[in-house]
Amino acid sequence: MKLSARNQNNPLVDIWRRPWVIEWTQDVLDSYARLLKKELIPREGMPLEQAERLFTSPFVVASHGLQDDPILNYGNQTALSLWEMDWEQFTQTPSRLTAEPVNQEERARMLEQAKTQGYISDYRGVRISSKGKRFLVESATVWNLHKPDGTPLSQAATFSNWTFL
Repeated sequence: MKLSARNQNNPLVDIWRRPWVIEWTQDVLDSYARLLKKELIPREGMPLEQAERLFTSPFVVASHGLQDDPILNYGNQTALSLWEMDWEQFTQTPSRLTAEPVNQEERARMLEQAKTQGYISDYRGVRISSKGKRFLVESATVWNLHKPDGTPLSQAATFSNWTFL
C-alpha cells in the first residue's frame, strides 16, 4: 500500500495518522524492543499516539522494504528533513541512494551484517541528502523488522548524531 502525505480533501493530512503507518510504527517499535531489549520511544498511549510520537521524534527513523534494490518505505519528519525530501519522494527512493556511490558497497556490507546478526548498534558512515548535502552519521542502530510470528518485513535505522560535512 502506498501512502501519500496529501489527499484531495485535505492537503495537510498527517502521515502518522494513516492506518498503514500506525501499523508499521508498531512493527518498528516491537521489532526494536524484541531485538535490543529496550524501547525506542515511550510506549504510553494508543498506537496512534505512538505513531505521532515516532514521526515527530527529534532523531531519525527510516526503513526500507525487502526488494532486491530496497525502496525506502518510512521516514519520520527528522529523516525527511535531513534527506531534504517530502514523503512521496522519500518513499519512492531506493535506499542505496541515501549514500554516495563510493559509500554504497560499505553500506551494503553493514546492512548484510545487521541482517545476519539481527541488529548492529555502532554504525558510522557518510550519507547524502537529495540536494547533495553530505553528512556523517554516528552511533546508528540498524535492525531487522519482523512480525511477531517471525515473518521478515524489512530493515530500519535510527540515529541522533550527524554532522554536516
